[in-house]
Amino acid sequence: VLASGENVNVLILDTEVYSNTGGQMSKSTPRSATAQFASGGKKMPKKDIGQIFMTYGNVYVARVALGANPQQVAKAFAEAEAYNGPSLIIAYAHCINHGINMAKGLEQQQKAVACGHWPLYRYNPTLEEEGKNPLHIDSKEPSIPFAEYAMNENRYRALRLTNPDHADELFAQVQKDVERGWRNLVARAKALEPEA
Repeated sequence: VLASGENVNVLILDTEVYSNTGGQMSKSTPRSATAQFASGGKKMPKKDIGQIFMTYGNVYVARVALGANPQQVAKAFAEAEAYNGPSLIIAYAHCINHGINMAKGLEQQQKAVACGHWPLYRYNPTLEEEGKNPLHIDSKEPSIPFAEYAMNENRYRALRLTNPDHADELFAQVQKDVERGWRNLVARAKALEPEA
């Protein structure tokens, strides 16, 4: 649908599992999280659909988290609606399958952003046509370790209880994933800076 170039708006509520069928692992499940079909912790990193669609060059893409920055969410929705072309908003959606106190979901979203697991950004191709950088990073550099976010959720804690050595190994890998993802996002924004 997005590749068609049509003026459509798509919203993904990303729970990082197949929530509607019982919480199975998906391509969106982060490395080290447990889920159905990944009881030993997912070994591969999360697929970054936002980065994939940014490569199209004509798709408005935003990654948002209401609990972390409601103003950025409102801005992203307004920009996506105004954009004359395909738009994609990927929203962090806490879920009962994460094994959290759902009343603390918005706080957990803040931690997802603070650790760099869920960086906030808006990519607007119209800005490039105006001679401006189309990629705006709306979150700060990660300020807490991934584990500080993850250990609030049963999907990460479960592996630490059953196989702590393997959990530590996967947590170290996912911390590298987060750091690499942040560096790549910053590098992409820098590469898109207009030439003076």
